[in-house]
Amino acid sequence: MGFFSKIKRLWSGGKEEPVATIPAETPEQQAEQAPSQEPEQPASQPVAPAEPVAQAPEQPETPVAAEPKPAQVEQPAEQVAAPAAAASAGEDKPQWQKDLTVALRSAEPRLSVWLEHVLKGVEKADDSLWERLRFFFSALDAPADEAEKFISAFMRWLDNMEYEYVNDFRSELQYRLALALELEDEEDERSRLFLKLSEGLSKTKEQITKQIDGLLSSHSTINEQFWEELEEILIMADVGFEPTVKLVNRLRERVRKSGSNDPEQFKSLMREELEDIFKMPPRIKAVNLPEVVLMVGVNGVGKTTTIAKLAYRAQMQGKKVLIAAGDTFRAAAIEQLQVWATRVGAGFYAKAPNSDPAAVAYEAVELAVKEGYDILFVDTAGRLQTKVDLMAELQKIRNVLGKKHEGAPHRTILTIDATTGQNALSQTKIFNEACKLDEIILTKLDGTAKGGIVVAVAMEFGIPISYIGLGEKMEDLRPFNGTDFASALLGS
Repeated sequence: MGFFSKIKRLWSGGKEEPVATIPAETPEQQAEQAPSQEPEQPASQPVAPAEPVAQAPEQPETPVAAEPKPAQVEQPAEQVAAPAAAASAGEDKPQWQKDLTVALRSAEPRLSVWLEHVLKGVEKADDSLWERLRFFFSALDAPADEAEKFISAFMRWLDNMEYEYVNDFRSELQYRLALALELEDEEDERSRLFLKLSEGLSKTKEQITKQIDGLLSSHSTINEQFWEELEEILIMADVGFEPTVKLVNRLRERVRKSGSNDPEQFKSLMREELEDIFKMPPRIKAVNLPEVVLMVGVNGVGKTTTIAKLAYRAQMQGKKVLIAAGDTFRAAAIEQLQVWATRVGAGFYAKAPNSDPAAVAYEAVELAVKEGYDILFVDTAGRLQTKVDLMAELQKIRNVLGKKHEGAPHRTILTIDATTGQNALSQTKIFNEACKLDEIILTKLDGTAKGGIVVAVAMEFGIPISYIGLGEKMEDLRPFNGTDFASALLGS
């Protein structure tokens, strides 16, 4: 049984669970095994999947926890048998392995708890770390090759990112396992996310929550003056005038139905209202592969890094990913995206600067179909929403994708910067009119006091907010959960 399957069983108390998919070999990994060839490529030709910037040294593929073989010399039978007997009793194991075995067997079956024991006493990414990880995998009855694939990929990532100390990458290690094992909704992982979400909303909470708390403490009943002061608080937190009016009217109705004007009950009622606002109807997610995702947004919102983070998530979930550089107006944009594709191990396609973006999209789909990619992310230029000709270009890309691959683009995602406040609303409006948005990703939510824009976007457009950005690391792009957001904002 594979490593991931084994953990799934442990988490479910021994019950059989669907086997989680191990990420497929990236183009870089396949290239490592092939003879090195570097044919020259014209600028108009597709750029081959990027090679890693740097690679960790190859690890010998030795069986995990293999028993040492006796020397091939003649000796008395009782002397040959003695080491085997000792090995079966575990007497040849180092003390740390014995201690770790006891700790893992008695630990609560949660990823964070297991890693706490595995990483105990390890400070740097050295041989002791890899030995402990291999032993951890073998303790889960994982085949040696699966363990080596996971460890080798992580070593390459550490080398690319130039991380050395465990404190710098511990959460990344847990995040990779949570993604690969589809355990992001596991209670422990949700707790980690909620804590990060609460920390990320600290500036917004300062702007909204504390003022609401002050409002509640200064009123003995919910009256007209209460509602007027609440409107001021929400408008100042960048919820916006029209969304504020809508929200206050909905809150008035909820308070009326509750039959209570007690301010002490208001917070829970507001939390329930926010949860309802963020609820979105279910949708069909099945697509004809490859899934084509069109990424749009203005310059400076973090669209490039967001594409990298989405590609990274898909890679960790076992999908074969291709990124297409459709922002051909800036040569630097192509280079930047290629660097990120290399870092996350995704395939990459580009043409020369100033090429037709629609042609890039068309040929990228052709390559994705031919090479069996599961998902294609198509970048676009950071178009200013006021430029009609650029919006027309965006519509052209959509039309080309649809003609080349039925149903494409399957998702059109707008990336907006939460720190821009009300500008995010105007961007959403224009882009939605130009290309019918399916999802919104809000970046930089951890650095703004204008987190009220999340409420405004949801109320004004009814477009699902799929992810929020809470930092610079790969793990900091997280699925948006309306219930958790409301609790983190107003206090659980």
